Amino acid sequence: MSVNDRAARTLKDIMQIPGNDVCADCGAPDPGWGSCSLGVFVCLECSGIHRNIPDISTVKSLNLSHWEDRELQFMAENGNKVTKTRYEAAVPVYYYQPTHKDCHVLREQWVRAKYERREFTGPGTDFTYEEEVRDGMLMKRGRDNGQFLSRRFVLSLREGCLSYFTKSDAREPKAVIKLDTMNATFQPVKIGNPHGLQITYLRDYSTRNIFVYHDNGKEIVDWFNSIRAVQLHYLKVAFPGAMDTELVPKLTRNFLKEGYMEKTGPRQTEGFKKRWFTLDHRRLMYFKDPLDAFAKGEVFLGNRDHDYNVFANLPEGTHCNGAWQHGITIETPDRNYLFTCETESEQQDWLKHFNDVLGAQMSPQDYSMEALLKRKP
Repeated sequence: MSVNDRAARTLKDIMQIPGNDVCADCGAPDPGWGSCSLGVFVCLECSGIHRNIPDISTVKSLNLSHWEDRELQFMAENGNKVTKTRYEAAVPVYYYQPTHKDCHVLREQWVRAKYERREFTGPGTDFTYEEEVRDGMLMKRGRDNGQFLSRRFVLSLREGCLSYFTKSDAREPKAVIKLDTMNATFQPVKIGNPHGLQITYLRDYSTRNIFVYHDNGKEIVDWFNSIRAVQLHYLKVAFPGAMDTELVPKLTRNFLKEGYMEKTGPRQTEGFKKRWFTLDHRRLMYFKDPLDAFAKGEVFLGNRDHDYNVFANLPEGTHCNGAWQHGITIETPDRNYLFTCETESEQQDWLKHFNDVLGAQMSPQDYSMEALLKRKP
């Protein structure tokens, strides 16, 4: 047996240890790389992040690289579970821990926060995310012209809001965003920037989007986790007896699904028009363009027990003026909504997400949102 064969067999045995079968940083299955200086197994994308911090991490392919006996012993003595107890000992509950489905900047800053900055190695750390005020400049997309301009943003723990100003020395903010109706999610592809962050909130009973980024990846991820920290603080005040496991899912969240569908109007006699749809928890919002500042409309999706339902067709006699023939009907207590999808696979994917939402029990916050949207003028 050659040295490489023996090393491959040893690594295969080490991979059988619980926890080593997924990436230590993002949870991707079947990692193909190992950091012989940290003792963790990582996926291909995370291995690229590790390569960018060579003073901290030395990565090798599990199949193609030459492994020394001392490196194999180090991997066997450490591994993912042991190393996580060291580098993730004090991760704040609000800190977003990315998965393999998340964008690169979130994964990169998670890796750097753990191993390079060693932010979570012990208790007593003063996290920058927990400052009472975060004040700084972000690039914000203009609502009308689509240009990104530098704007001052202020996140206040005391006031529970995020404000932004058109000028750094302006006294009055352009907008004040209350965090109880706000969501933030990274959208690098949609925004066209690897650090692009979409902030969604309610303004005058309508959904409003703003799109921001910062050239520094750490800075934009710090803003993101600061928002989550403030949100958790206010949830703890509102629900003093709730466990962290109950509250953390109510912080910022990724959209369940986005994409194009066609829809018709309330009389169901108008032609079908192409719109960009975003499913955010129980709110299905639609826009003329993915980067529109305001939603043209939205549909609240409650629970089936409350007269909400969805079907994979359109009412008999409905005239589809376009090429998209794969229909969806959403029933609500107030009206029915008709949509068409370009392909059957898209139709089935939307239906799966709609059915998942309609089958979930509603929380007190869901009832509040339903009532709020029904008050919309």
